[in-house]
Amino acid sequence: MSPDPMGWSRDPSPSGTEHRRAGRVAAERARFAAPRVAGSVLTTVRMLLARRLHHPRDNVGRVIRFDDGSSARVYRETRVEDGRATDPAVVVVGFVLRGVRGRGHLLFRLESWLNIPLFVGFPGFTSKLWLGHDGLGRYRGLYEWDGAERAITYVESLAWLLDMVCVPGTVMAQVIPSTHRDDVLARRGEPSVDMDGERRWWLPVAPPEQG
Repeated sequence: MSPDPMGWSRDPSPSGTEHRRAGRVAAERARFAAPRVAGSVLTTVRMLLARRLHHPRDNVGRVIRFDDGSSARVYRETRVEDGRATDPAVVVVGFVLRGVRGRGHLLFRLESWLNIPLFVGFPGFTSKLWLGHDGLGRYRGLYEWDGAERAITYVESLAWLLDMVCVPGTVMAQVIPSTHRDDVLARRGEPSVDMDGERRWWLPVAPPEQG
């Protein structure tokens, strides 16, 4: 059975007569997101001092297949304590970086260490698998969060940051409530489509069992 997701996505940046309205919306999003991101940075510093952050290597190098036929390799894992949530929700974020090609992907993966304070300190964060770019140039982050509503708050704040550096219209996310990350990763099944007739880019699919 497929998880029951709460979907979220960003539309392409408006143009023409929509610019002024878009500017107002961007200002409202900044007022919402900026203090939350700043709070995350401060909380991350406290976590580092308390040695609560870990980067286990168990999943590094693991290839994760997705329902749309794409796949991506884990290049890092970040977690708080044991990484398990009491009220679990899975968050999958996808995006395509603007102007990043070739060796630029390696530089981004190195630079992304600096991005850790931008999410680790958000309320409810427990773990993240960092996935490299797939065949479409799309990066993914696969998180476990403690509380679906808190996960949505994070996603809405993250959009403000990602829209600055990503190809318009490529920032997407899904929140899957009441589910642990490892349970989603172990899901087996045939490819499926969502209500729009699209393959689910966000849904991991485990390889079929060998009979």
